[in-house]
Amino acid sequence: QVQLVESGGGLVQAGGSLRLSCAASGLTGLVYTMAWFRQAPGKERDLVAAMAWSASKTYHADPVKGRFTVSRDNPRNTVHLQMNSLKPEDTAVYYCAADLGALLHTSLRDYDYWGQGTQVTVSS
Repeated sequence: QVQLVESGGGLVQAGGSLRLSCAASGLTGLVYTMAWFRQAPGKERDLVAAMAWSASKTYHADPVKGRFTVSRDNPRNTVHLQMNSLKPEDTAVYYCAADLGALLHTSLRDYDYWGQGTQVTVSS
């Protein structure tokens, strides 16, 4: 059974930093892309960042480029999202997701497994 468990969310002031982590279980021996999505109230779930298995391909959405960095530790089946210079508009529930295979997809429909989400709130 595959499980993705996020941690690291919370309340932070604008300009601050948070580091999200996602631990995957049940995927040992498989190749998969890992990604972070976020969903603010009343809005769609959008891709924030993703990293392919080989780490040779990464994606960061335009609103977070230069501020957020995705990384992964394959032996530990974890992915992280370092978020710096946070803004109030970054407030959302952040979801970890896994997509089986070596390709990096940007559509949430391509992702096979999802975590339960972690709340990030940035106060002004």
